[in-house]
Amino acid sequence: MDSGRRVTELPVMPRAPFASDPARSRGREFAADDTVTRGPRGPYQRDRDRIIHSIAFRRLRHKTQVFIAPDGDHYRVRLTHSLEVAQIGRAIARTLGLDEDLTEALCLAHDIGHPPFGHAGEDALDEAMQPFGGFDHNAHCLRTLMRLDSPYCEFDGLNLTWELLEGLAKHNGPVIAPNWALAELDAAYPLQLGEWSCLEAQVAALADDIAYDNHDIDDGLRAGFLVVDELLSLDFVAEQWRGVERRFPRAPRERQLRELVRGQIGLMVNDLIAETRMRAAGLGSVADVRAAGRPTAAFSPALGEAERRLKAFLYEKLYYHPEQIATAGRAAEVTATLFAAYSAEPALMGQGWGERSQVAEPGRSRHIADYIAGMTDRFAITAYAQITGRTPDGLQNV
Repeated sequence: MDSGRRVTELPVMPRAPFASDPARSRGREFAADDTVTRGPRGPYQRDRDRIIHSIAFRRLRHKTQVFIAPDGDHYRVRLTHSLEVAQIGRAIARTLGLDEDLTEALCLAHDIGHPPFGHAGEDALDEAMQPFGGFDHNAHCLRTLMRLDSPYCEFDGLNLTWELLEGLAKHNGPVIAPNWALAELDAAYPLQLGEWSCLEAQVAALADDIAYDNHDIDDGLRAGFLVVDELLSLDFVAEQWRGVERRFPRAPRERQLRELVRGQIGLMVNDLIAETRMRAAGLGSVADVRAAGRPTAAFSPALGEAERRLKAFLYEKLYYHPEQIATAGRAAEVTATLFAAYSAEPALMGQGWGERSQVAEPGRSRHIADYIAGMTDRFAITAYAQITGRTPDGLQNV
């Protein structure tokens, strides 16, 4: 990559004119008693803290990242992935003069809507829910934070700021055709879905890409699903690897590989900072970011193309690895069996969920999907065993 684009330090910058300002937040959906304070925190700090203390966030520690219910303690799960995204996002935000607390909160919350078993569980839920509007993990993230995870006496949900919610809603950019869940929430609390999000949200989305692009390589190599020689067919990875070998020729192979991952993260972070600074030049407000008509946070064209090739490689060699596909099929069967069982007998859900089940559709099936989506991998496996009388085989491929 072009060495002239590299950023060698991450200094603390003054607040940029296009940064989200907590003093100018659009507020929260529900008016709340703010006379009770638990420390001098701004609104985005409160968002971050509410997310960290939520039940939905705690459940991420037993939800699939790449490998379903892994035996090994060293593999990433949704929780550790979210923490890594937050670290990357906060460093980028600090360098660009953005609001670090909002960026961190967005990073920590972005995967809360994932059901058990990752995308295999999501696909099975979406198929079961097709007659009732389908299922989408990003929309379910908002549904969880705005309606389902409800620790407060005054209102449903965590009552997060408008900026946090709009950033999560537009995690992948403006939303032109929201599904039923996001459409319902937007009708209750409009999030201007057709516009680009604030720059903090755009940074959080790319921090997610940086984290899983590289950490999935780390886990894939550890599991033996990825082969170094095949990985080095990617030019920009090979360039980083040659640099590692030059600097650390006598280091053990395992440490060299971890240095490769670290170097790639640094390369992508530096490139993103440089390209975003260039795109943001002349923008004077958050409104300018939303009205730009294109993403302001971005990789350079060269690195963007390299990152797309890396993703294609990971899909071919890791996510669609024969063992992964077989395990995903078994996980989908578990999810579909749970949905069918709860549809036939809602009382099986227990914990008050059965009693709250609705009689009429689509409310009945959406309630069941809410219950299943909240499960961790191991809870879903246990529930399946209780219902069928047998433990599902082959749901751990590492």
